Amino acid sequence: MSHSPATASLPRRWCSFLLGDACFAVAADIVVEVLRGRPLARVPLAARGVLGLIHLRGRIVPVIDPAVSLAVPREQRTASGPHLVIEVGDDWYGLRVDEMLEVSEIPSDRIERPLTGGEGLFGTFAAETRLVHLLDPERMIHSLVRQSAHHSPRPGGIHGGG
Repeated sequence: MSHSPATASLPRRWCSFLLGDACFAVAADIVVEVLRGRPLARVPLAARGVLGLIHLRGRIVPVIDPAVSLAVPREQRTASGPHLVIEVGDDWYGLRVDEMLEVSEIPSDRIERPLTGGEGLFGTFAAETRLVHLLDPERMIHSLVRQSAHHSPRPGGIHGGG
């Protein structure tokens, strides 16, 4: 028996995007906005997947490269390009994506559990033209924080991680 959330509680609308050649999506209800061409402030000693910070409507928003924690190969990793700003808990995060696609409805009964326990993968959906990997951003971000804490070069190297 599966320990997945009740079918009624699953998001129905998903915002999809490309990372390299792979298609991913996050629940549309956590998307704050999509930004383009926003300069990033660099973060010394940041985890490998943290590209920098942006200031957005009074908030400091870390921008991460989800391809790092998802092990998605890409020819080039840059901070430029679209950032999908999402809300996880009370915090906002920017996800650096290669290309925004669309917002679409995915029937919950067509979502399959992922074959691997990859960090941050919630499930998969077989669309007509591609496989869509549905993300659990909270797990993906916590994985990135754990990696950073594990590889911290000095005690107290992670700020705000009380």
